[in-house]
Amino acid sequence: MMPRPMPLSEPSIARVGRSRERDPNEPRHVFERGAMKLRAFTLCLMVTAGAPAASGGPPAVHPDATDWRQLFAPDLSDAIAPAGVWSWSNGILGATEDQCIWTRDRYSDFTLDLEFRNAEGTNSGVFVYGSDPKNWIPNSIEIQIADDYFPKRANSPKSWQCGAIFGHKPAIRSNVRKAGEWNRMTITCRGPMIRVMLNGEVINEIDLRQWTSAKNNPDGTAIPPWLSKPLAELPTRGHIGLQGKHAGAPIEFRNIRIRPQAPR
Repeated sequence: MMPRPMPLSEPSIARVGRSRERDPNEPRHVFERGAMKLRAFTLCLMVTAGAPAASGGPPAVHPDATDWRQLFAPDLSDAIAPAGVWSWSNGILGATEDQCIWTRDRYSDFTLDLEFRNAEGTNSGVFVYGSDPKNWIPNSIEIQIADDYFPKRANSPKSWQCGAIFGHKPAIRSNVRKAGEWNRMTITCRGPMIRVMLNGEVINEIDLRQWTSAKNNPDGTAIPPWLSKPLAELPTRGHIGLQGKHAGAPIEFRNIRIRPQAPR
């Protein structure tokens, strides 16, 4: 299946609003009423398609995910995870060990919306396009979750900090809240394009097709050796995963919802 392109850009949509010209025999009030309807339709199209704002960037708001499907069932019957490690408690999903949980389903184009809460020193992540849950490190793409206030995390490479495409592309800035506070993250995947919003700000975007090397990023920085496959060669369809209690620091998730944009 060919990857679906990202939503229409504003210039593309704006052209729709300029495509009708007044017929000389048409009364002006009729033309103006029709033009108003067309502008309203164009605005609706921009909202529905997720078109960028006037600045040229993506919408600076998280979606209303109230009616989206939960990523994991209350009994985790739709998950791939070691027994007894992951569990729900009062609407919060957490793990007792450094083990991942994966969806049984595979997803291609989708938007994932969730909340997470770090503990002091948390080092976790969200994985997309996972093709092998047993050997996930080189076979998935990690959107990093970390307590950037913790000295060890604060002094780590920028591409290891919260909101980064781990090992490949740093976030434009750290927008994570302090340990103990809830954060909201929205991840949008459209084929090779991945966009990350954290706490109301788009902090990362990546085009996987530009990452043709497994040794160096396009900006020349080194890629960790355990990420042994170029991102450009990874499939853009796969399992979605969450990392557990890594290095002894807990992580909690809630309101984990997904809106698929293409059939499985």
